[in-house]
Amino acid sequence: MVPLSHFLILNAILFSLSMAGIFLNRKNVIILLMAIELMLLAVNMNFIAFSRYLDDPAGQVFVFFVLTVAAAEAAIGLAILVVVFRSRRTINVAELDELRG
Repeated sequence: MVPLSHFLILNAILFSLSMAGIFLNRKNVIILLMAIELMLLAVNMNFIAFSRYLDDPAGQVFVFFVLTVAAAEAAIGLAILVVVFRSRRTINVAELDELRG
């Protein structure tokens, strides 16, 4: 059986990679959305690991709710991205200054 610490280390690496992807990438919206999805994956894996370690199915049930929110976020994010691309012909974050106040 794999110890809980291995799962936590793997999830910390995934989470830190997604944070680096968000902070280092300031140009492509698709990569930003992928980094957010990777972050949610790391959190879900933590829920599953703790659920399995504590023999409590509540963490696994909570993962279904997080996956539902992630799917909705991805669908709405990509829909907004398509609309912005059709009007501006770019998805470069630096050139999307339309919403600035």
